[in-house]
Amino acid sequence: MVKHLISILDVEDKIRDLLDLALEIKEKTRIGERYAPMEGQTLGMIFEKPSTRTRLSFEVGAVQLGAQAIYMSRNDLQMGRGETISDTSRVMSRYLDIIMYRAFDHCNVIKLAENSTVPVINALDDLEHPCQALADLLTIYEKKIRFEDLKLAYLGDGNNVCNSLLLASAAVGLDISIATPPNHGPNEKIIKEAMRMAERTHAEINIINSPREAIMNADIIYTDTWVSMGDESETCDRISTFTPYQVNGDMAALADEEYIFMHCLPAHRGQEVTDSVMDSNNSVVFDQAENRLHIQKAIMVYLLGLVDL
Repeated sequence: MVKHLISILDVEDKIRDLLDLALEIKEKTRIGERYAPMEGQTLGMIFEKPSTRTRLSFEVGAVQLGAQAIYMSRNDLQMGRGETISDTSRVMSRYLDIIMYRAFDHCNVIKLAENSTVPVINALDDLEHPCQALADLLTIYEKKIRFEDLKLAYLGDGNNVCNSLLLASAAVGLDISIATPPNHGPNEKIIKEAMRMAERTHAEINIINSPREAIMNADIIYTDTWVSMGDESETCDRISTFTPYQVNGDMAALADEEYIFMHCLPAHRGQEVTDSVMDSNNSVVFDQAENRLHIQKAIMVYLLGLVDL
């Protein structure tokens, strides 16, 4: 049976194994040890949205694993001219060994996977961003050495990053407090799934509106852009709505003294976060960005069945 990564739910029982594998691969990279289990294979990368970290991390990761990567924008494909996603998927499966899809619509990622005979990785859609959340957990584990008895505070928009982070936290027993303005919270189905997992892992989940309550004594502070791709027409209204959720010095002072600050990038400095926090000694945003490379290598190796987890 073909394995896909469309949601954190697809790997909820494999997360700690994936993190351990990513750390092993990261160490091999650090010491210059060649690790190329994907020798002779090809990664196809479909992008409907622009990208810096996602494209670079997947393309570099594939090359480091011995594979080649092919970049395709929607305009490069007949899919952008009316060919169905199912037909595109069936054709691409004949050429490629694994597919990465950065999409606007979660349903399209599901359709691609349903018709693919090779693994499909969700590299961000309007509902989830599982690769980012796994990189986040890898960073937290590196910095804090555990998940239990830690509190993550997420301030801002209950977007795709927030949804996957909520699921990922619940899966590993990491307490999470999410503070968003009214009507901007995480997806309701995602919340239910997270609550289900939290019953097993004993993670504490709080979905609230007060940013100060969420960040109080937090070990990890996390935020993301207030204006996601596709929401640009709402920029002025969103800035007004989300300003009380800005992570600044006063807000960060409510967290634990040894908190780490995280952001999936790109950051809009002066909006969701100030320079004083972004550039502080507590900030791990660039370690976090690097870890996209290592966790995605682990994901590809796992989905292709090149390791047993």
